[in-house]
Formats: sequence, structure tokens, C-alpha cells
Amino acid sequence: MTARGVSSPLRARNFGPGPAYLPTEVLERLASDLLDYQGSGLGVAEISHRGPLFAPVREALEDRLRRLLALPARYAILWMHGGATPHFGLIPLNLGRRRGRADYVVSGHWSACAYEEARRLLPEARVAARASKPPVAVPPTASWSLDPEADYVYYTDNESVDGIEFPGAPRVARPLVADMTANFLSRPIEIGPHALVYAGAQKNLGLTGLGVVVVDRELLPEDLPGVPRTDVYAAHLAERSMLNTPNTVAWYTAALMLEWIEHAGGLEALAVRNRRKADRLYAVLDGSGGFYLNEVSPAYRSRMNVPFQLADPALLPVFLREAAAAGLHQLEGHRSRGGLRASLYNAQPEEAVADLARFLEEFRRRHG
Repeated sequence: MTARGVSSPLRARNFGPGPAYLPTEVLERLASDLLDYQGSGLGVAEISHRGPLFAPVREALEDRLRRLLALPARYAILWMHGGATPHFGLIPLNLGRRRGRADYVVSGHWSACAYEEARRLLPEARVAARASKPPVAVPPTASWSLDPEADYVYYTDNESVDGIEFPGAPRVARPLVADMTANFLSRPIEIGPHALVYAGAQKNLGLTGLGVVVVDRELLPEDLPGVPRTDVYAAHLAERSMLNTPNTVAWYTAALMLEWIEHAGGLEALAVRNRRKADRLYAVLDGSGGFYLNEVSPAYRSRMNVPFQLADPALLPVFLREAAAAGLHQLEGHRSRGGLRASLYNAQPEEAVADLARFLEEFRRRHG
């Protein structure tokens, strides 16, 4: 599989936050294999998840992800239903039962959602730190109010709604948990400081409805009395993520995406390309003389999700209408924030970002 990172002339420029843009070559391969997988006469959606045709897919998922992450043996990989949101509750259930205490860093929309779910399940879930008001930044780790008895410390590495990204993994004395849904596999990951990392697949790894968990197996309790087995990480580990029938098409698409990432040069090469794309877009916003506004401190600006506002909100419908006419789609901001947002995940071609940058400059000249 090649990894050109360019769009087909027939495909729109898609800046959606997820479900996100997928490489043309991955979609073409998936379309073909949905009809006939490896000459079997069966589509990849029709074969048994426990059969010999599908077994290499499962192995490729494990092997490629371990290789890309340089994953130590103590970490297990789980592929689970439901994307990222179920883990807001599964993490407190699986890691917070010892003391019922956990610290949450609330840096934006998704970490706030995770904290609210933890409050329902743990008697002592606390906010250890909050992001500051504009310019938005995360307080230094040394200033966090951490509970020395916490079962874990939770943070969201990239807030896709707010456009906030941690520049690196925080160092804390308790087990560290990260939601990496929006920037998973977009750069090399410091796995070592983490007890658990999880992500939904629909940003950089394929289709909606699939979640991946990378967890230190030594921290998983073997049994959780009163908790359904489908909510117990150790039960999924024991069954190699086949406790119940997996979403085989999503697994297969993830395997194709991991292959695409390898052919793109791996995480180091993607990190360079993703930084270049983000820098191009932020330069236009910052150079607009206040016509476009981004409220995140540069040190915490996301490379994956770039939210911005128009100084004149009345221009918003005009912007979206003209952008769509120019072939630039799904630029609406999150429903909780409004405004605009461009998502620049791994598969987003640099040519698409260049097109968006030119449109932004032209729109400002016409309406500024």
C-alpha cells in the first residue's frame, strides 16, 4: 500500500473532526475487499472472526501497533466496541476500585465529560487542575493539586473540541491515564509514563465504533465483583479482544490504516508532516490582523484540531457557504462552542490544508 497523502480529484476536502477523512488508497482497498477478500469469494465483512481468513488481520493489528509504539511486553492491547466514550466509565470501574480516588485534569470538553462520569462511580474523584481562561493553557504539573492516594491521574492529551494538546506526557507519581483519541498515532508516544492509553479509531485509525486500549497488564484486577464481564478489561485481555464478536470491518480498516502509517514513514515522519500542516494554518490565523481568532496559548495548540472564530460572527454562515462552494467541507465548530474548526488528522493531505489556507486569506480580503 502506498501512502501518498493526497486526495483523489473526485473527493472533497474534508476537515471533519470524526468520522474523519480516510486515505483514498485505504478506501479503495476496503471497497474491493468488502466484495471479495483474497479471492475467497467472500467479503471481509462476511468471514468468521475466528476463522483462518481473519486470523492474519488480528495478528497484524497486534504486531503493527506494537512495532509503531515500540511497546514493552508488559503492555496489553485491547480492541473494544464503542469508541472512546465508554472508557469514561470503564476506567473508574477497572482502575479506581482499590481506593475509589482519582485525579482529573480538566483541560476542555472531553476531560470534563470523563470527570463527570467518574464522579458517578467513584466517591473521591477530584479535579486536580483546570485549563486557564484565554489565552488557554494547562497549568504546570508542579501546580496540580494531586492526591497521593489516588488510584490514577487522568488527562486528555488532545482536546478536539477546544484545540488544546499537551506538548508531552506529564510526570506524576500515580498511575497515569490518557485519552489520546484525537492525536493517537499522530506522533511518537511516550508510553512509559502511562498506565493506560486509549483512543477511538475514527480520527487516525479508521472507522467509528472501535476503541483501542493500551494498558499495563499488571494493573488490571482479574475480577471485579458486581461488574459485567463485558466491562472488565481483564476479561477482554483473556479472550484476546474476542469476548464477543468484534466489529470485523473496523478491525480490518484499522489494520489497513496501520499499514498505511508504516508506509508513510511511521510516527516520526507523520509528526513532521502534521506539524507542517498545523503551522501553515496557524500562520494564516495569526497573520489575519484579528479577523480570525484562536484563543489557545501557542505552547498548547493542537496539531490535529484547529478551532477558530470570526471576529464578526455574522460572517459565519457566509464563510461556511463559500467554503462549501470551494469544496472545503465540515468546517463547523463543535455544537458546544460554535465558530469554526479544521481537523488535520494523519490522512489529511497537505494540499488540502494549503487550499484551506488560501481560502482563508481570500475570504479575509473579500470580507475584512
